[in-house]
Parts: sequence; structure tokens; C-alpha cells
Amino acid sequence: MMTLSIDLETYSGQSLTTGGVYRYAESDDFEILLFAYAEDDKPVRVVDVAGGEEIPEEILSAVMDDNVIKTAFNAVFERVCLSYWLKRKGLIEGFLHPVSWRCSMIWCAYMGLPQSLADAGKIMGLDVQKMTEGKELIKYFCVPCRPTKANGQRTRNLPEHAPEKWDLFKKYNARDVEVEIAIKERLKGFPVPDSIWVEYCLDQIINDRGILIDMELVQNAISMDGLMQKELVDKIQALTEIDNPNSVQQIRAWLATKDFAMESLGKKEVAEAIKTAPLEIAEVLRFRQQLARTSVKKYTAMENAVNRDNRARGMFRFYGAGRTGRFSGARIQLQNLVRNSMTDLREARELVRQGNFDAMKLLYDDIPDTLSQLIRTALIPRAGRKFVVADFSAIEARVLAWIAGEKWVLDTFLEGGDIYCATASRMFHCRVEKHGENGELRQKGKQCVLGCGYGGSVGALKAMGAIEAGMKEEELQPMVDYWRAANPNIVKLWYAVDRCAKKAVMDKSVASTNGIAFSCRSGLLLIKLPSGRTLSYAKPRMGINRFGSESVTYEGVGTAKKWERIETFGGKLVENIVQAVARDILMYAMGTLSRYDIVAHVHDEIIIEAERDADVKTVCEEMGRTPPWAEGLPLSADGYECYFYMKD
Repeated sequence: MMTLSIDLETYSGQSLTTGGVYRYAESDDFEILLFAYAEDDKPVRVVDVAGGEEIPEEILSAVMDDNVIKTAFNAVFERVCLSYWLKRKGLIEGFLHPVSWRCSMIWCAYMGLPQSLADAGKIMGLDVQKMTEGKELIKYFCVPCRPTKANGQRTRNLPEHAPEKWDLFKKYNARDVEVEIAIKERLKGFPVPDSIWVEYCLDQIINDRGILIDMELVQNAISMDGLMQKELVDKIQALTEIDNPNSVQQIRAWLATKDFAMESLGKKEVAEAIKTAPLEIAEVLRFRQQLARTSVKKYTAMENAVNRDNRARGMFRFYGAGRTGRFSGARIQLQNLVRNSMTDLREARELVRQGNFDAMKLLYDDIPDTLSQLIRTALIPRAGRKFVVADFSAIEARVLAWIAGEKWVLDTFLEGGDIYCATASRMFHCRVEKHGENGELRQKGKQCVLGCGYGGSVGALKAMGAIEAGMKEEELQPMVDYWRAANPNIVKLWYAVDRCAKKAVMDKSVASTNGIAFSCRSGLLLIKLPSGRTLSYAKPRMGINRFGSESVTYEGVGTAKKWERIETFGGKLVENIVQAVARDILMYAMGTLSRYDIVAHVHDEIIIEAERDADVKTVCEEMGRTPPWAEGLPLSADGYECYFYMKD
């Protein structure tokens, strides 16, 4: 046997959606119901485990054999579930090693296809499709049911309660394997490079390792937030006499009675309104602002995600962003944690750990904000260790300049200069120093570096907060023009990439620019990166964009999370390319640092649970190594150590 294709149907009292697969499979009542498999090219077999059938010994041996490739759609589910199941039988310790596992969902993502078995099958027009009865059958057999008089007050449906449904469930289980095999057959002309599976293996090891959560802090923060929420509700009710201060409609109606109408109670709108509102209204809005904070949701997510050893696992989705191959988050969503700016972070943290609500009220005006800033600190290293946190400095700006050949930007980084000051100097033709000569222009340079690199104009600067930073509407367009004049090679890159993409789609020929190759075959626009990895865009064709110009369009998951036709342009493709290259650099760094216990990564940052004698400088030097395929790209990593996670 060379390959074993697998699909499981399982039961657990734990919610898979809320807690994730690690928490789900760890549950005492977790069990495997059905085990469908296919050896190499043999027909699919279904083992009715719930009905008393046993998985053949040779199949169990293959599951545990790292020389046999196991495949599944969203393979982390099968691998983790089987790991817990085999552990209980005393057959393994820990988790099945991911080195011999291949995920056809990742394969679909690599090809720019949907990360759903049903949707992928439909888009590819497979002869065999996922059965539509699946959701109903899973709801019936795989999760607890509500006890009723009609079902005899039972809390779970078993095969004997609906034999016909159970027979259909077995067919559904087999069909999933058949569809997965059909996907692999359809995509065999576009194999995922071995290097990607090496990266996937590292990702799975990090997810298996997890990160320790300070549950004392978490539980006290949840309790404290509940007390604060009640106080805020009482305060708003006392001032307004409305029934539900959490109701946007009721708050707006009350404001209208005070001749202070607000169309939105969004975060920015409320903050702006507080500045000019009469005292009574401002006070209500401040309380409402605190009430609307979602700080406790992160703590609740931590509580839901942790395993019995208080480690949260499965927080990262490999290839979660299919367009670029970057990671996306799961469970706690570390990618959007509130930044901490408190000078007394340690003291506030200790008060929450003690559950000292009275002291918190005495010392902090805004407890929800304080709890938000403490979220990061709930992530801790295990006893006897410390965190070493290292991240790349201005990685996207460096990669963009390297690909475009914008030499002055590269020289600025090589010389250790401040890119925002250097950019402002070239834009405004004067010397700009941080906190020094013409220092007020640095912020404009920063806005343009962050907002203009991918063809963005005034709208991009506004989205990056230019108006909030004190810039005037009328100066934004000149800033865009100055930045483009200062970065001619980046501007040229947008148009060169646009031409190459159009040429590849229209002529079905190979075109290249700045070390990036474009080709079109088998209904895919392929963009080959310097690392050798390929970005894929499904069903490309020429179309007319919203501005009436000719552009490349392709099919993918749009902003509404639906599969649709999407238009693109040179600047957007450059953004995809730069972010994809930055992702490849991060993966190279993670490989370099894999001898350490990496427990998390956030954007361009890596968090290591290190021995106490680990040297931050050494970690940063290793992280900052330039990959062999990126000659001439100046990288730099900065780092610090801490005993709970925080922003330095």
C-alpha cells in the first residue's frame, strides 16, 4: 500500500465549531462512528465502527506508518481524531506525525479553488459529487439531540433509531472518499510541490504543540467583565430609562429625543460624537462605548479552545488565504488582538488574576479597555521557559522594493535608515528626521508607504487613517503624486505586471517581468514567484472593470465569501505577489527556527517557547537570514523576551 484515502464520521458532545477539533476529539464521549477508506486504486470500503465492526489491522498499521501516505479533505480532522482514538487504545502516544499526511483541501487552495469539498467538486464539474443529505445526517447522528417526549427523552440518536438513515449515512461517508479521490485525479497534472508539504508538516506540528493559556487570568477576566457589563447597563438605564442598553435601536431612539440623532453607533462615530456632545449624552455614549467592547469574547474563545492541559491548539489555518497562501486564524484569532499600550501592564494583569474587582475600579476608568489590553498576556510559556518574540521589520515595503528594483528604498534598509523619513524626504525634497528637522512630515511618508504601494490613491490613504492622523482632504492627492514620483520603479511594476497577466490570458503564452513569470493553461492563470511557488487564479478571462477599462478577471471567493467572478488589475496582483513572497520568507524563517518550540505566529511575527538561556539576538539573526532565492533582499528581524505575551 502506497496511499490510504480516509474519511471519518464521528460523534462528540463538544461543539466542533466552538472548540475546534482538538477539544472535540479530547472529549470523553468522542467516538468514531464510520471509517471509510480506499487503498491505492481499490474500491472504497466503509467500516461501521458504531455497529461493532473493527478497522482491519493492516489499515490501522498503515495509519500509524509514516511510509504510507494518508490523504483526506481537511486532513487535520482525520489525523487529530484518529490520534485521540488511537491514544485511548494505547497504540500511540501524542499525535500522529503529520509527515505522511496530505490534505486535498490544501491542494484545492493551492490551485485557487474552493476550500469546501462540495464547492470544489461543483467548480471542477466532477462526475461524482458530495451528497446533499450530509448536513441533515450529521445533525442527526453526530451531535447531541434535544430530549423530547416523542424520542423518549434521549439525548443522542443511534443507528438503531433510524436504520434507513444510517444506511444512507454509510453511503455518504463512502461518497466523500470518492469525491476526494476524484479531486486528486483531476488535479494530478498540477501537483503540490514537496516543499509545500514540508511547510504543511511544520504548521501541523505547531498546531499540535499549542500554546499555554493562563486560565486563572481568563476566568477572572470573564467574571470581571460580567460585573462591569452589569454596572454599565445599570448606569445607562438610570440615565436614559431604556429597557435594553445593548440595543442600537433603543439608544438611537433615546438620542433622537435629545435632538442628537446618530445614523451609526460604530466605534469611530461614537468616539467622534463624544467630543461635541452635551455632558449627559457624552456620558451615555462613553458607557455605551465601553459596553460595546468585545474584549470578553477573546477570553471566552480561549476558555472554549483549551485542552485539559490548558494549551490552546489548532489556531492556525495553513493556506487559509488561498490567493496568497498566507495563514489565517482560527479559534482565538491571534491575528486581530488589541495592542497593549499600558505602562502598568504587569500590575493590572496581577489584579485581574487575583480577581480584585474593587481595586480595578479604583485604578482604571475603563475596565473593558484594560481587559482588552490584557488579552495578549493570557498567553504564557510553560514553567521554566520564556517567550522569545521576533518579527520582521517592514517586510512588505522591503519585498515590494526588491521586486520592483527601487534601489533607494533598498539602500535605506541596508543602511538601517528610517523608511518613513526617507520616503518623506524624497517626496518633499527636504531633510526629514524623526522628532527632528521637518519631523512632522514623517507621518505623511508613513501613510504613503502603507497606503500607496499597490496602486492605491486617496481612498487608500483615507482607509489607512490619514484624515484621523490630521491630514486634510485637499493634500491627499498631491501626497499620492509625490509618492509615485519618488518611486518610479514601483509604479512601473504595476503596469508591467498588468501587461504580463493580460498577455498570458489573451495569448496563452508565457510572459515575465521582474523575476515573476505568468502563464495560462488548463483554465488557470499561474504566477510563478521567486521562491518557485505558484499562485493560481481559476478560469481567467478578459473583461471590463468597474471603471470601463479592460482587465483580467477570474473566479474566486469574493468579499461576500461567495464563489464569484472577480476583477483585478496590476496593483492588486502586485499586492498578491508581495504578500505571497512575504509569506514565503516567513515560512523560510519558521523552517530555520524549527529547532525551537514555535508556539504561535502572528502576521510577520514568530513566538517561541524557549529555554531560559535562549538568546534573543541569535533568534533574530537566524530569522533575518535571506533565503537563497531572494538574493539582494535586505531583511531585518527585531525581538524581545517576555514571560507573558505582549507587544514590546
